[in-house]
Amino acid sequence: ALKAVTPSGVRVVVDNTFASPAIQQPLKLGADIVMHSTTKYLGGHSDVVGGMLVMNDESLYQELKFLQNAVGAVPGPMDCFLTLRGIKTLGLRIERHSQNALAIARMLEDHPRVERVLYPGLESHPQYELAKKQMRYPGGMISIILASDEAARRMVSRTKLFALAESLGGVESLIEHPYSMTHASTADSDIAVPPGLVRLSVGIEHVDDLMADVRQALESLA
Repeated sequence: ALKAVTPSGVRVVVDNTFASPAIQQPLKLGADIVMHSTTKYLGGHSDVVGGMLVMNDESLYQELKFLQNAVGAVPGPMDCFLTLRGIKTLGLRIERHSQNALAIARMLEDHPRVERVLYPGLESHPQYELAKKQMRYPGGMISIILASDEAARRMVSRTKLFALAESLGGVESLIEHPYSMTHASTADSDIAVPPGLVRLSVGIEHVDDLMADVRQALESLA
């Protein structure tokens, strides 16, 4: 599918970190290389720092393997062990992440203090049909738009179960304000994210607890 719209000779590289192989497999869709931050869903427990490239082309693999060896970009044995351990429960975790996230996204879509919800599992998402076609689950990442930078900052500081942190993909739920955190360097530029954007990495805790935490944080904005 990707090859049909890609110029000849151009390598297609897909960052599949937010999805993981449990949700979609870009090599089957025509990608040449798939990259993952193994720190996120693959490790799954916020205790690994690593990355991974996946490909089907043996010659390409040998080329990249040479470069990896030449520059010394080799993960430590404990990071490898923890990643392999995490992969054993990846399918179960992704299913729970997605179930929780969908329930929270639906709740947020009906909340008067939320201007917009961005989640591929919602029919309101502009690429909902595409996501339904190529993704096994909608995943655990939700973005919402609030009325202002101040509202977003206040919300992320008032959750109790969602921890305020920049990472994602672990079993614990995280919340962040990209405008002042992960994407702060793009502020006031052409690629700046909206000041009212809040990003949630929904974990595998009990969904009722997570929904109650999000509700109380939003209600505190009154």
